[in-house]
Amino acid sequence: MSDAELTVKAEAVLSACRAAGLMLATAESCTGGMVAAALTDIAGSSDVVERGFVTYSNTAKAELLGVPPALIAAHGAVSAEVAAAMARGALAHAPVGLAVSITGIAGPGGATPGKPVGLVYFGIARQGGACSTERHVFTGDRAAVRYAAARRALELLHEATRGSI
Repeated sequence: MSDAELTVKAEAVLSACRAAGLMLATAESCTGGMVAAALTDIAGSSDVVERGFVTYSNTAKAELLGVPPALIAAHGAVSAEVAAAMARGALAHAPVGLAVSITGIAGPGGATPGKPVGLVYFGIARQGGACSTERHVFTGDRAAVRYAAARRALELLHEATRGSI
């Protein structure tokens, strides 16, 4: 994967959001802002990208997105439940119609029983609509996991502009 691949996907998201009249927000943990960066690397993206939340710590997830600490304690930060809460929280804390969230274990450390390195959960939510989640286990080193997660998040945003969530 290359930055050029992320740029192509980001351009497609921006075009689709413009066509659908959607503003978006990102809520990122393991990608550390890579999705927002890919989108905002493109001139003129401010008509679509409203804001990006980098919520690397559990405290940030709670303070910035309103993810209940009890939810994190019950399921772990890397879970479908937290990914959904992050996406819903981004919608609640930004004047947008579409949000994506990413939480995962990029490695090389951080794995626990049942949660391997490369495990990433995504949340995708539309204002007034559904919120869905996806689970993936990506392979490779830390950089490969983060790029794969950023790529999938952009794909989910693009798919969501067509109402597929």
